[in-house]
Amino acid sequence: MSLQEIYQQFIDGMQKTTWLEYIAVFSGIASVWFSRIENILVYPVGLINTLIYIYLSFKYHLPGEASVNFYYTVMSLYGWYMWIQKNKQHQKVLQISYSNKTMWLYQLLFFLFFYTVIYFSLIYLKKEFFEGAIPWADAFASATAFTGMWLMTRKKVESWYWWVATNISSIPLYFVKGLVFTSVYYLVLLVFAFWGLAEWKKRAGQQKNILS
Repeated sequence: MSLQEIYQQFIDGMQKTTWLEYIAVFSGIASVWFSRIENILVYPVGLINTLIYIYLSFKYHLPGEASVNFYYTVMSLYGWYMWIQKNKQHQKVLQISYSNKTMWLYQLLFFLFFYTVIYFSLIYLKKEFFEGAIPWADAFASATAFTGMWLMTRKKVESWYWWVATNISSIPLYFVKGLVFTSVYYLVLLVFAFWGLAEWKKRAGQQKNILS
C-alpha cells in the first residue's frame, strides 16, 4: 500500500467516524489521563469507553478486542474496588510498586495463556463467524491488554509496558479495519503510556524511599 493510498484511507476513515466512536475515544483518553495521575476516575470514565467498544468491536469483526473490552469492564469494577480500599489509618492499601520476580513470571504466563486461547479460538471462529478477524494480531493486542489491565488493578509499574505493546499493535489493527479515528486514538494512548510509565516509576521510587 502506497503512502497516497494510506493517506486516502485515513481521510475516508475519518469522514466515516461516528459520534459513538468519538465518545469512546475521548472517554478512553480521559481514563488514561486519570490512571497516569492515580485518580480513581480512571474506572468510571473508563467504563464508558469499554462498553462502547464492546459494541464497535463486534460490529467491525474484532472479537478479540470485544473480549478485551468486556474484560476491561469487569476488571474496572474490580480495580475500582481495590483502589478505594484503606487501612485502619485511612491510608490507601494499594501503592504503586514494581513487580518482583514471581510477579514477572505470573504476568508472562498470564499473557501466554490468553494469547494461546484467543489465537486458537479465532482460528476456529474465523471461518464461521468472524471472517475479517486477524487471529495473530488480534490475539496479541488482546493478551497484552489483558495483562496490562490486571497489573493496573494491582498498581504495578510494569502495566505500562504491556499498554505500550497493546497500543503499538492496535494502531495498524484498527486502521485496516476502517476504524481510523480509533487507530489515531491508540497512537495518542501510546504517547500517554510512555508518560504514565515515567510518572509511575517516579511515584514507585518515592514510595520506596518512604518505606526505607
